Amino acid sequence: MIEVTKLNGVKVDINERFIEIIEETPDTVITMTTGRKLIVKESRQELRNLVKSYRKEFYAN
Repeated sequence: MIEVTKLNGVKVDINERFIEIIEETPDTVITMTTGRKLIVKESRQELRNLVKSYRKEFYAN
């Protein structure tokens, strides 16, 4: 799971396996495979880095 920050400042954890699309429109919108959309403060690149870091940590164990 990765931690993201919604626009209202609330931090939530999302399962990175369910991320389908990340768009910057200019807000960053994450579309999940369930169809749910989240607007977050992190940039698209920051989210990519979070997912990469999580996967490296997860598969290293």
